[in-house]
Amino acid sequence: MKHYLITGAASGFGFALARTLLARGDAVMACDINAAPMEQLRAFATAPAQLNIRQLDVRDPAQWEQTMQAAAQLWPRIDTVMNVAGVLRPDFVADIQSADIDLTFDVNTKGAIHGTQAAFRVMRHQADENGRGHIINIASMAGIAPVPGLAVYTASKFALRGYSLAIAHELKQYAISITVVCPSGADTPLVGPYKHKEKAALIFSVPLLTTEQVVRAIVDRALVKRPMETIVPRPRGLLAKLAGSFPAAATRLAGFMTQRGLRNQSRLK
Repeated sequence: MKHYLITGAASGFGFALARTLLARGDAVMACDINAAPMEQLRAFATAPAQLNIRQLDVRDPAQWEQTMQAAAQLWPRIDTVMNVAGVLRPDFVADIQSADIDLTFDVNTKGAIHGTQAAFRVMRHQADENGRGHIINIASMAGIAPVPGLAVYTASKFALRGYSLAIAHELKQYAISITVVCPSGADTPLVGPYKHKEKAALIFSVPLLTTEQVVRAIVDRALVKRPMETIVPRPRGLLAKLAGSFPAAATRLAGFMTQRGLRNQSRLK
């Protein structure tokens, strides 16, 4: 049995990850600012002790410290901390509100950084059994190639991806691994409210991934091999890296991709 702390576990990737790990017999501390939906995870635990539900606002460093200490007291070791919690507030530069800017960076970037630091402070003292621990930060393919209409979200994920890659060498000397996961747009509650919004058209310019596709990449690839970066799906990741390397060329394609996204949105119910 391994031990996982997962944020954003009330829905989307976080809920699906918790469900999958519980089903295979692992122990999970499911964390979210909204605790009630996580009660549904009890159906996937074979024993009550397998699942611990905890309310956590990832924006609060003090809550992070309390949560990590609770996990450390509950389990013999914390194998993996997954910073999954995220928000999406698409809007154009003329319309984005300051409150949405603050929320996006506070949750997507600072929340994951607080979680990474809190995990490090506990993991560095764990026994080195094939590594002292593993941290997984969920960024986005928007953290590789900029997405018009999602500029603030893009910036928050660029920052998280950059932070994760930058500290990989620092963590290695403590035998702690870090993986930043960059999925393409997926059919989750994060995206659902914007399926008919022009500002989110580029999300729908390519087929949305299923939650299961992203979870399987994390469980089967990121957790097993512990790479610095996992991109889902890989072919789109290559295109995203090309677009990120040659932004002027990518900008010329943005109009075409936006129109395709709008056409795809018009077909959605």
